[in-house]
Amino acid sequence: MSLTALAAAPAETGPTLEDFGKDPWWLILGKVLVIFVFLVVTVLLSMWVERRVIGRMQLRVGPNRAGPFGLLQGLADGIKLALKEDIVPRGVDKVVFVLAPIMSATPAFIAFSIIPFGPEVSIFGHHTPLQGTDLPVAVLLVLAMASMGAYGVVLAGWSSMSPYSLLGGLRSSAQIISYEIAMSLSFVAVFLFAGTMSTSEIVAAQVDTWYVILLFPSFAVYVITMMGESNRIPFDLPEGEGEIVGGFHTEYSSLKFAMFFLAEYINLATLSALCTTLFLGGWRAPAPISTFWEGANQGWWPVLWFLVKVWAFIFFFVWLRGSLPRVRYDQLMKLGWKVLMPFSLGWIMLVATIQAFKNEGYEVRQIMLITAIAAAVVLAATVLWEMARGGSEEEAKAGQSGSGIAAGGVSKGGAPVDAAAGGFPVPPMDAPHYHGKAGKTRTPSKEVTSGTH
Repeated sequence: MSLTALAAAPAETGPTLEDFGKDPWWLILGKVLVIFVFLVVTVLLSMWVERRVIGRMQLRVGPNRAGPFGLLQGLADGIKLALKEDIVPRGVDKVVFVLAPIMSATPAFIAFSIIPFGPEVSIFGHHTPLQGTDLPVAVLLVLAMASMGAYGVVLAGWSSMSPYSLLGGLRSSAQIISYEIAMSLSFVAVFLFAGTMSTSEIVAAQVDTWYVILLFPSFAVYVITMMGESNRIPFDLPEGEGEIVGGFHTEYSSLKFAMFFLAEYINLATLSALCTTLFLGGWRAPAPISTFWEGANQGWWPVLWFLVKVWAFIFFFVWLRGSLPRVRYDQLMKLGWKVLMPFSLGWIMLVATIQAFKNEGYEVRQIMLITAIAAAVVLAATVLWEMARGGSEEEAKAGQSGSGIAAGGVSKGGAPVDAAAGGFPVPPMDAPHYHGKAGKTRTPSKEVTSGTH
């Protein structure tokens, strides 16, 4: 068995769909309560970890006053938000304005109910899987809840009757639609290999090798798309402070704003847990541990391996936020529609072909090796071609700029330069007119006594 393989006893392949639906009512309520408390505590710790890590990356201290090492800073922020005045602007649609944050937070809680924490254990003498529930199409439930969460953001922007909020809601709808399609396509290869959409059975299918090894392109696409789904840097365009103040939640305060904040961090935990389930073996221990310890995947120990993987992904989110700048919106859409979706479709066709050869009895490892070499050659050629084309385009633009444009936004031939020719309107530096206080156009030669330039 290789270092990437997972060692488990044949009888410990994990629970299946037949093991669900047999719990008594008190155990069901207990699972729901544990999931709720786990998510709330994860949100508080995520906020603390994010502030401390980014503070260290930016040579700052971070929170260190509320509790030891600032551990209670998230709790203090929650109390502060709860006690703040709940301001509702005068012209909003009050019903939708109140329902929008609820529609954002509730699906985030529901989506986590199908995440497996561990194998079957005994709780007060009753054997039950460490999972809220499972469905034959459990992964599709996560996608459905992500779509429902998008409605909360869009309705918040629309009901606020604010141009900034409306722009944030429209950005969010376009972004989530774009990246949710690519995310769904990244799941297809997992479904083909596992032969199921059940999260518990997908974990059981990775008893030999994690799918991050076999399906690394799908893993890479999912990591990119989950950043787009979470609306965080570098893809936090729906709430870009620099251009639309706060985006869709500009008009919200107090507990309503706290629910949007809660939904963002719960989605962070849900997306990390789903990635752990689909690609990193779920609750299974990594090979160096499971190879030398037969009980690593039994009892309550798998909960520890699951939490370590989830927090590794949360740290990855925080590290990206502290390292990368926000991308432009056209770059965001181009990446989603022109890169991730075509790549995912081609990868799905390749995986389906490999599975067909496997079903016919061919040696799949050799086919995958040849395919990987061919894909690497094509990718390298594409990158080199794009670099060469980008360099030639920059040289051509530099030549045109140096030969045809003089200072002041006017070409040497006397014709004015189109400020929006590059796709973004930029006014010339020495604009010949400006608008005064009354909105009348004046020339710079006239005396100015008041007004705005």
